[in-house]
Amino acid sequence: MPRIVVDVMLKPEILDPQGKAIAGALPRLGFTDFSGVRQGKRFELTVDGEVTETTLAKAREAAETLLSNPVIEDVVNVEVLDD
Repeated sequence: MPRIVVDVMLKPEILDPQGKAIAGALPRLGFTDFSGVRQGKRFELTVDGEVTETTLAKAREAAETLLSNPVIEDVVNVEVLDD
């Protein structure tokens, strides 16, 4: 069955304490190539049948109204997952 992936990230102006904690831990674990981290959310929506433009539009609408908090988050990606 096809899946649609929705990625949601905090808006750039919103503080990301989990991202900061991860960024602080990376060098202690030997990962020194990274200067920052932002944490987000990923949703996978399973579709019965074919994914159409209408299906993608409905997924984006669900992402913007239910899967994200539009005050502090942006929907950054809605796409069909290729298996």
